[in-house]
Formats: sequence, C-alpha cells, structure tokens
Amino acid sequence: MTDEQLSRRDFLRHTGKAAGFSALAIGGAVLLHEPVRHPFHQEEDEVVLRDLRMKDSDPQLIIARGDDPARMIAAALEAMGGITAFISAGDTVVVKPNIGWDRRPEQAANTHPDVVGEVVRQCMDAGADRVIVTDVTCNDANRCFNRSGIGTAAREAGADVLLPQEARFREVNMGGSMLGRQLVYDAYLTADKFINLPIAKHHSLTRVTLGMKNLYGILGGNRSRLHQEIDQSITDLGNFLRPTLVILYAWRVLLRNGPQGGSLADVDERRMLVASNDQVALDACGGELFFDLGSEEMPWLGMSESLGLGSAAWRDLPYEEINV
Repeated sequence: MTDEQLSRRDFLRHTGKAAGFSALAIGGAVLLHEPVRHPFHQEEDEVVLRDLRMKDSDPQLIIARGDDPARMIAAALEAMGGITAFISAGDTVVVKPNIGWDRRPEQAANTHPDVVGEVVRQCMDAGADRVIVTDVTCNDANRCFNRSGIGTAAREAGADVLLPQEARFREVNMGGSMLGRQLVYDAYLTADKFINLPIAKHHSLTRVTLGMKNLYGILGGNRSRLHQEIDQSITDLGNFLRPTLVILYAWRVLLRNGPQGGSLADVDERRMLVASNDQVALDACGGELFFDLGSEEMPWLGMSESLGLGSAAWRDLPYEEINV
C-alpha cells in the first residue's frame, strides 16, 4: 500500500489494531485510553438533545431468525435497505453494546461479540471514517470487555474500543423530568451516527431491559438514583439520545435473575434478533416476543410515545419476519 492509498480511515484501522495489540501486552487489557479529540462545548443553560435519526427514513422493523448471529445482522440490514441507508462515508459512528457485566457470552448478560463485530464491519464497509465501541460498565471495564469477547471482536473488525475515562465525561443539561444535568461520555455528544446494540434480558426492576434501558451506559457518575423513577429515567434517556438504528440481540435470552445473571439455567435459546429505526417500537416488540409483556406493562413506552419518540404499536409499522 502506498502512502497515497493509506486513507485516514485505513490509518485508524491499522494504528488502532497495533495499539490494541500493545495494550494486550500490558496486563491483558484490550481497551484503549486516548486523549479527548473533540472537546464538547455548550452554553451554561443550554439543553442538549442528540437526535441522530435519519430524517428521511420511515419507521420500519425487522425480525430475523437463523443459526448465525452475524449473518442475521447482515440479512436484517439488507432488508432495511442496507447499511448505507443509515451510515454514510466519512461518518463517525458510536456503537453501544451492553457490556455491563463480567460475564461470558453464553451467560447472556451482554451483547454477543459476533453481533458487535458484524455491525462494526458493516459500518466500515459503508465508508465510516471511524467506528467507536464503548460502554460505561457496571463491573470492572477491563474485565467486562475482555470476558465478554466484545473488546477483541470489535477491534479485529476495525473499531476503536475505548475504555471510559473520567476526562472524557461532560456535564450536560439533558432537560428531562428526572434527568437534568448529567455526566455523559463525550463520544455520544460528538458522533454523527449512533447504533444502539442491546441484548434482551430480564431486569429486577423493570422486568425487562431492551434498547432504551441500554442507554444507561452512556452516563457517568452515580447512576443508582436513576432507579428511583426508572420509567421516567428511561424516557428521559430516549429523548436525549435518539439512535440512528437499534439492533436487539436475542439469540440467547436471560429470562431470570437479570440484569447480571450468571447461571446457564436462566438462559433460553431463541435464535432471534430485532432491528428497527424506531426505539419505542423495538422495545414494545422485544417485550412482547421474549417476555410476553404488553405495552401497559412497560410504562416508559407510553411516556416516550407522548414525546414523539416512536410508536409502541409495532405491528402497525411496516415490519417483516425473515429466516436466515
């Protein structure tokens, strides 16, 4: 490869991998620390809202079934018009799996690494300038990213895998009923596109955690107080950060003792995923399909509908079921 052929994107991919391998040699870490590249600025009383939806894209939803999570991702995206319907050349994309827990993939507490890797590859193939994979974990971040397999899978696919650093959080006014000024990881404040990549699983407070609850992982600071009014907190998060795309992993579903799980006896194999550009519809669909919950049993859905974030009547949207 000549110097002229080495684009900035290729440079980032090559240097990112090299840095990742260097990190592996230091205490087994697979994650990168890096200085803040794009400082975020706001006026003192400015309310910050990040609407990263495609403005000219109609709501749609795809339910995929199959034997290979990566192939299911590719097929679901193709059914939605292809990844280029959402990601453009030159974009900086943040992909946010659930990486909250120090668990192996088969325990179904985190998004599967194969799903993360395929989404990163799709974005890179669409010409994304940079793909960042990150999450603010509940357990130790190094252990979560390593044991889940997500750090390795994302890095090998070409992503920058970033360990949250205190210096990268910015206090912003989210303007919510529950969430006002909060610490937000700066990647979510500067990205061009955002792909939410949750896993479907049981939650001890909300009964289920799906796409919108996964947004807890964009916040720093003490998050425990958010559980005091959890439905309003979820709604505020969904209003603050409206994703370009949501892909719900449900190959293996944690049905009990979530969100952390641990026992394989609590996991059921469903071999499915749901993709949508409507985060409310996706949560409604996931709750119904995997936990037999109606919209009335997930109060944040109605609250989110009232803010225009999407539609809980997912069966009324253009939707398709595909077998891969």
